Amino acid sequence: MPTFLIAALAGAGALAFAGSLAYRVLQAEQGNQQMRDIGEAIKAGSMAFLRREYMVLLPFVIVVTAVLWIVIDIREFDSAVPRTAIAYLAGTVTSALAGFLGMNIAIRANTRTAATAMRGLNPALRVAFSSGAVMGLTVVGLGILGVTILYVIYEDITYVAGFGLGASSIALFARVGGGIFTKAADVGADLVGKIEKGIPEDDPRNPAVIADNVGDNVGDVAGMGADLFESYVSSIIAAITLAGATVTIVFTGGFVGDILPFDDDLVVLPLLIAAAGIVASILGTFLVRSSDRATFSDLLWALRKGIFASAAMVVLFSLGAVLWLDVDFDAFWAIVAGLSAGVIIGLVTEYYTSYDYSPTKTVAETSQTGPATVVISGLATGMQSTVIPVLVVGGAILAAFELFGFYGVALAGVGMLSTLGITLATDAYGPVADNAGGIAEQAHLPPEVRQRTDALDALGNTTAATGKGFAIGSAALTALALMAAYAIAVGLFENGDETSLVLNLLNHRTLVGLLIGAMLPYIFSALTMKAVGRAAMDIVNEVRRQFREIPGIMEGTGKPDYIRCVDISTRGALREMIIPGIMAVVVPIAVGFILGKDGLGGLLIGAVAAGFLLAITMANAGGSWDNAKKYIEAGHYGGKGSDAHKAAVVGDTIGDPFKDTSGPSLNILIKLMAIVALVFAPVFADITPLIDRF
Repeated sequence: MPTFLIAALAGAGALAFAGSLAYRVLQAEQGNQQMRDIGEAIKAGSMAFLRREYMVLLPFVIVVTAVLWIVIDIREFDSAVPRTAIAYLAGTVTSALAGFLGMNIAIRANTRTAATAMRGLNPALRVAFSSGAVMGLTVVGLGILGVTILYVIYEDITYVAGFGLGASSIALFARVGGGIFTKAADVGADLVGKIEKGIPEDDPRNPAVIADNVGDNVGDVAGMGADLFESYVSSIIAAITLAGATVTIVFTGGFVGDILPFDDDLVVLPLLIAAAGIVASILGTFLVRSSDRATFSDLLWALRKGIFASAAMVVLFSLGAVLWLDVDFDAFWAIVAGLSAGVIIGLVTEYYTSYDYSPTKTVAETSQTGPATVVISGLATGMQSTVIPVLVVGGAILAAFELFGFYGVALAGVGMLSTLGITLATDAYGPVADNAGGIAEQAHLPPEVRQRTDALDALGNTTAATGKGFAIGSAALTALALMAAYAIAVGLFENGDETSLVLNLLNHRTLVGLLIGAMLPYIFSALTMKAVGRAAMDIVNEVRRQFREIPGIMEGTGKPDYIRCVDISTRGALREMIIPGIMAVVVPIAVGFILGKDGLGGLLIGAVAAGFLLAITMANAGGSWDNAKKYIEAGHYGGKGSDAHKAAVVGDTIGDPFKDTSGPSLNILIKLMAIVALVFAPVFADITPLIDRF
């Protein structure tokens, strides 16, 4: 019980510290009235989208809650008390709340970041980063509190898996819906504004400029927050499930037939590691600061100091936790393996996406020969960037499994995500800096202010790419741990001299399931990419119409209809997010009923393998295209307005849905299907699949 209290106190402490940071952000100066008016427009559009999105999701949540109550709680567990359904509802509410609270501060921090940038670079960095830290600490605080409270009440992780399902389902819709909105607005604004009209980014004459700013918040703040919230809770749930399952696979081999006590040391260790990560993240935030004359490299190291220091503290805290609980010392090395893998993946992602290094500089260089070579080079860079993350994650899996079986793999996932409080802060800060730059441009602030916000924005692009790589790597570990928990729950094991999980890949059902699973990330990406394309077409046509029909826009005497573009992006995003979101829930259930537990196991393997590689490719190609454009805008190859710049804008436009819609959504897809399989495992363990009835 003391461990549960420590976890709960850590969660409460994270929320309290997030509250203090939010108060500090709100006390910062807001700038002149024009800046406040722009900020209010962004705020109104962001909140309106979120409210409409949650209303659209309400029927889906009600239907799934009813299904879980009837099929799982009543039919499988013979209980009228809807424990799994309640946990699912709690997961949906807390996931939505995490995104809402984080975005609520972000849409207030943008004007304050722009205003403090008038005083210097470091004050602006502190405001933007503090707002990002609110997002990060809110996510981990709500996550650990939700899992801990439900587990203490139910004393059975089987029911708590519903919490992860709720978090995952909301996260997918939030990521897809927000991603479609932001990229439709961004693509529409860039194609007409930059390429056709030749006006700067964030120019107030562009009718889609407010929609673009709104998209940064609903996609990259609320969407990313919900995304990593479900990663965080799913990793903890997977570790507890593997520690306390009826059949436990331990690193020495052997069959354990008794259920571990709900407060066994192996069960509570993941909660203690997560609590240690919260403390380390809070302490790490105090190290993030820079000088007013900081270069891009200086700013990057300002954030790295916080992340690396937090990681080092987690190692020390984990050592203390393992010794205090007196569990096998191999658990410590499994945690270190996951944490190290996360740091390495972040650095590799930075290498392939930052314009400080040769891959992105090479993409920028190819812009001199037109858009085609930019697209080819960027896509090749994304594909090449898969090598090291695959080897690193593979090495972490091998090491963790050899140390402590699949429980060790789950611990590695917990270790990788333990510093999420500060890692997400460095990611969520980016959209705030991006918005601040837009506000500086629209409010016609002095050039040096825009230079400072551009420096923060360029850094934000790199940290956002790093955050996506981190999220994708953690998704692979978490999904594999959830898949192992599913295999145990449905009985995919055999008893011999040792206990081992068995899934025959040459079984025809498994093989068909694997092919379907490998196909799903591509179909999912196609749906989301096409959704962005359709929504962007609507924005392009509307922006063109306004330039054509509203007199004086280009001269600055006519005012564009910003609200119209926000409304078009909102309606397009909410309409297009439904099918991909439902597909992620329905397909694994359908495969389980048709092909059985072996076929569903194959589906999970195929989805993880294909989804992991495709997500890395898309995220890093998009990040490289984006920063190649910014490298040219910094004065290389002719700078803004040159033919090279126009070619790079085309690459960036293609990369937008790659890195901000389809790519990041894939890591949620593979985890959501794994958690769906785990929650419905009691059903698939008992039924006769349809293929056997004919």
